[in-house]
Amino acid sequence: MEKTMRGLGVSPGLAIGGVRRMGAGVGEPPAVHVGRREVPRELARIRPAVEAVADDLTARGERGGGEARAVLDAQAMMARDPALLDDVEQRITSGSGAERAVYDAFGAYRELLAGAGEYLAGRVADLDDVRDRIVARLLGVPMPGVPDSDEPYVLIARDLAPADTALLDPALVLGFVTEQGGPTSHSAILARALGVPAVVALPGAGALAEGTVVAVDGSTGEVYVDPEPARRAELTAAAARTAAAAAAATGPGATRDGHRVPLLANVGGPADVPAALAAGAEGVGLFRTEFLFLDDSRRAPSRETQVRAYREVLAAFPDSRVVVRVLDAGADKPLDFLTPAAEPNPALGVRGLRALLDHPEVLRAQLTALGEAAEGLPVALDVMAPMVADRADARAFADACAQTGLRAKAGAMVEIPAAALRARSILREADFLSLGTNDLAQYAFAADRQAGALARLQDPWQPALLDLVALSATAARDAGKGCGVCGEAAADPLLACVLVGLGVTSLSMSAPAIPHVRAELARHPLARCEEAARAARAAETADDARRAAGAVLSGHGPVSPGEPRSPS
Repeated sequence: MEKTMRGLGVSPGLAIGGVRRMGAGVGEPPAVHVGRREVPRELARIRPAVEAVADDLTARGERGGGEARAVLDAQAMMARDPALLDDVEQRITSGSGAERAVYDAFGAYRELLAGAGEYLAGRVADLDDVRDRIVARLLGVPMPGVPDSDEPYVLIARDLAPADTALLDPALVLGFVTEQGGPTSHSAILARALGVPAVVALPGAGALAEGTVVAVDGSTGEVYVDPEPARRAELTAAAARTAAAAAAATGPGATRDGHRVPLLANVGGPADVPAALAAGAEGVGLFRTEFLFLDDSRRAPSRETQVRAYREVLAAFPDSRVVVRVLDAGADKPLDFLTPAAEPNPALGVRGLRALLDHPEVLRAQLTALGEAAEGLPVALDVMAPMVADRADARAFADACAQTGLRAKAGAMVEIPAAALRARSILREADFLSLGTNDLAQYAFAADRQAGALARLQDPWQPALLDLVALSATAARDAGKGCGVCGEAAADPLLACVLVGLGVTSLSMSAPAIPHVRAELARHPLARCEEAARAARAAETADDARRAAGAVLSGHGPVSPGEPRSPS
């Protein structure tokens, strides 16, 4: 009999297929005592195993590109962490076997992360994955991960490690469902980048038996277990209509009545450019430059390395806008040469612009490299600073840009609620605003973006988050400046319409989402988007906001005076 389960839809699309379960982890190795003569042998096993795992993670990141590379490079850094390796070797010297030493050392570090604030607690799943891979390597057993299969399937897991998500083959993995995770977890972000339908934070997903047929709706978060033929036909027809509309929509982003909304791409480097161009991106709204710096946590990349990477991206978008976020390090992306070695709560510490202002030579070098990369290119280069808290931060960044002679607009990211509340003040210094909705939600609700138990508070439909977006967009409009959204909220076609209704002037997202957002915007006039935005903000919960906006956009809810109802 058909049963409906509901989680959180984080990557739109429909997947229908049989369930395959994630491969089990290696488990807890036995506590084996080794004699003094065996210690050198056990010590000699550690570093080759660690390097092999780190190299494998780096190679997976290079194959995945973009987001995958940044995430997996960070995991490789975890594997090579000198303090962790020292702890492992001390435990072996004290008589522990190599496998158990790794397990216990990572366990101690795990407890530190879990108690270091919500943001770092979210890195525990990544740390566990690194631990299991090193232990598996030492034991000579298969790595935990995605099952082998000759037939397409829907993957079910407690959670997905970035190393697994990054290399999912969409031809085999039709979609995935996890019990844990949130809308801005690494797995969710990578799923959207791959264009794989996904539902996270679904209680009871682990109880689904191998082979069970499920229909996964990555837009609504609904999972139909043993769907009836009529349900399958209904979902398939709806998915086909959506895909056809996305394929048919071409040209610049705009509402039905011609209100222009540039649709830009989020990229992590040159490897992401082909997908962005294929999707019809009108430029880049978020160039995450930190991937360059994650290759070596001990030193910044050379000027030549930076110039080469920046220029390759800039050259791909002639006569278009490319918004570069300067180095965003700290919290889950620590760099030895930049961020403090120990902080009580790194998510609330010296990260983003704060770290760069403490090391002005790093910021100056990056801005200089960007200027050199843009020289002679017909591109509109904008730069923006992450983690801007107030006008003083915005002024400091604008001054740094001016001092290097950079010919670019200097913007501020709105990721901290204080920045949204005081957007008018910040805009006295900043040329534009860009809303990072993932971190803005995290800080507004004190809810870690990786914690599945808090997924409802990370939902970008939360009315309080929409209020902060509206404050920023209104301030920018009154100042005659732009206010974009570069968080994953922009990738939700319905929410994109609401954001436009709130006054957002550009949307930036993973490349696969661009055609779907373009098609949805083209269905509605600006007045209806504004009505949907008012309906969403008037709701009490994220689910109510989503339903209220959907009713307006479908033509079944309130409409503005003079606005005809749509039969769609």
